[in-house]
Amino acid sequence: MASFVTEVLASSGKLEKEDLSSKISKMSRKVEDTKEEVCDMINKRYGDFLPSLQGSEELMVQVDEVSKEMDVLKNCIENEVQQNIHVAVAEYAKLKQQLEKNTMVITMLGHLKEFHNAMEEFSKALLEKKYVEAANQLEKARASVDSLKGWKTSQLLLLSTLSSELTVQRENLIYHMGDEWKRLVIWRLPSSKEPAGLKSFLKVELNLSHSCSKDSEQKPPALLCCVLQALAIQGGLQHKIKLFSQVLLKNMLKPLVVYPSLSVRVTEQQDEGTILALQCLEESHEERSTPSQVYSKLLLVLKTLHSHLLDVSIGDKKLSAILGELIWEEISQCIIHECLVYSIPTNSSQLEKYNTVIKETEEFEKSLKEMEYLQGDSTDLLKYARDVNCHFASKKCKDVIVAARKLMTSKMHNTVKITPDSKLCLPKLPAPSSEVKVKQDTTKEEMTMENAKQLSAWSLRLPPCRISESVQQLMELTVNTLCEAVGSSTQCALQLFFTVRNIFQLFYDVVPTYHKENLLKFPHLAAIQHNNCMYLAHHLLTLGHHFRAHLPQPLSEGVATFVDMVPGFRKLGSQCFLAQLNVQRAELLERLSTAHNFSNLDDEDNYIAASKAVRQVIHQLKQLGTVWQDVLPVSIYCKAMGNLLNIAITEIIAKIMMLEDISSEDGEHLHTLCQTIIEEGPLVFIPMAEENKNRKYQEEVPLFVKKWSTFKELVIVLRANLQEIVDRWADGKGPLALELSSSEVKNLIRALFQNTERRAVALTKIK
Repeated sequence: MASFVTEVLASSGKLEKEDLSSKISKMSRKVEDTKEEVCDMINKRYGDFLPSLQGSEELMVQVDEVSKEMDVLKNCIENEVQQNIHVAVAEYAKLKQQLEKNTMVITMLGHLKEFHNAMEEFSKALLEKKYVEAANQLEKARASVDSLKGWKTSQLLLLSTLSSELTVQRENLIYHMGDEWKRLVIWRLPSSKEPAGLKSFLKVELNLSHSCSKDSEQKPPALLCCVLQALAIQGGLQHKIKLFSQVLLKNMLKPLVVYPSLSVRVTEQQDEGTILALQCLEESHEERSTPSQVYSKLLLVLKTLHSHLLDVSIGDKKLSAILGELIWEEISQCIIHECLVYSIPTNSSQLEKYNTVIKETEEFEKSLKEMEYLQGDSTDLLKYARDVNCHFASKKCKDVIVAARKLMTSKMHNTVKITPDSKLCLPKLPAPSSEVKVKQDTTKEEMTMENAKQLSAWSLRLPPCRISESVQQLMELTVNTLCEAVGSSTQCALQLFFTVRNIFQLFYDVVPTYHKENLLKFPHLAAIQHNNCMYLAHHLLTLGHHFRAHLPQPLSEGVATFVDMVPGFRKLGSQCFLAQLNVQRAELLERLSTAHNFSNLDDEDNYIAASKAVRQVIHQLKQLGTVWQDVLPVSIYCKAMGNLLNIAITEIIAKIMMLEDISSEDGEHLHTLCQTIIEEGPLVFIPMAEENKNRKYQEEVPLFVKKWSTFKELVIVLRANLQEIVDRWADGKGPLALELSSSEVKNLIRALFQNTERRAVALTKIK
């Protein structure tokens, strides 16, 4: 009986196992058939584009039924395996492996079903202009395709078909949303061929339209919100807003900043929308807009955009915030360089008034933050406005350097007269600080120990001369700049002070280079440049001292000085004038070189050549005397003319002394030529414009011409007899002995007189 029960139970288990095997085999065949039918349907629908709506719906039902049967069978097998695991592990494992394979196929079919359903819902939503729903369904379809790509057994051809369909429908959605955007945001722009300018910008209009397509049931704001959210889901919003921001900056925001005569007109039209158009203000003739004007125009545009277009939340951000991130850096730099730079005061007294601009900038940024265009607390725009002291100093320094360079490169020959009474116009400065006062009081106490004799009132004063008008203006410019430094902040004062030093250094480098050719070519300009340098050096001695006590530390502690630049300017002036003197010296010597060494003057041609050379020398000196008259200080004038005349007569003396034979006729001619120089030489000394004042300097020629007395003695010798020469020698004590050496006198005697006993006697007396 027991064995019978055992056989019955065993037979029962075997039958159940066989039943499971047959079920799994049938299910595998059914799964494969369903897979083939579904793949065929998907290919026909998305690959071959064949209409098969009823067949696809039946297949979807079939997939669902197969999935349910699989679940029942899977539960049955798992229960059976749990009960009989100790009996047939291997057999059940094989069956389960087959089942898992079928499960994987069913899962793939489920993803295909989800893709199909999502694409159906997408098409329906797109027709109804439910763009957010359409974008979400498209994302679901994308997720299904991504899941299919994860299975190694996926059919590559089928995946390629689905991916292609997904791309086509995404572009279709973006096209529809772009079309809606174009209906809602309409730009009217000037032709690209038209040159950019004020007239072209007057054609710019932005229409934020309320009109929409006839089959759309949504109101414009809701439709706009849907379009923007759908673009965000599909990742196309950033690109769309970036293009919009570029057009907005180029054609509306920047022109409003750059052109003061441009303003914006906002027109509200019922059922039409809002129009922003640029217009021209005829009464505006300003070169630059004020910051308040720029801020008001920009806020009008941005507020209108915010209320009609950008007040839409995209995720956790407003659309205005996205636009703000794209335009803020560029528009703020435009405001700085096209507006704020020109609003910086040019005078320190106007700095306090600039607080109004700072407040206007703060209010402007506050309004932008309220509309969420701005996120941060501090921006480059506000920092620039608040750093007005630094910008004022930089702008002032730049303007001063530009003005100074313009003066340095202007014409030098426009001159003004400087007299000892001429003084630099120094302003009245405020009383120095208490520490400086204490130092000044101490100085006054020490001054009681001074000598009773004081310097003349004319001490440390410039002699009468002429300087360039531009240099006088340059000096006034530096004084005004130092006045700006008084009372300024430490940083500003330092910048301004060292800018003044840079001006003088610039003069030292620029003027000699820029005017180099003219300074060598024109004696008049060389004299003026000499005076300019001496004028600057004179005032540099005391300029720092005048301002030092009124400047902030460390300038007030001795840094504010220009004394170190004085030697350089004096040397510069001297070198310039000496270079001109060398040019004149070379010309004089060149003229005298045509005199044939003053030899054989009994030949008419030689005499004519020598006479011409002498006349040219006298003429050149007279020309110089006239050019430098009333320009150079008298002492410099007399030294310069004396030096040049001395060069000429020294050369003539040397040429005559070299002659070995001078006939009586030659001697007479030489005497005539030299007498011409003696008579007309003093007449080149005309430093003063009034003729009666020049006589004094003409009588003092020996003081300025080192060889003048020597030359006069030579002229006397040329006409004297032997006895007269001996008498003037007077045993080495006479006037001739003071100017010429014994060997020179002997050579002259040998050249002038024939070899006779009288000449021999005379030569013995010259010792």
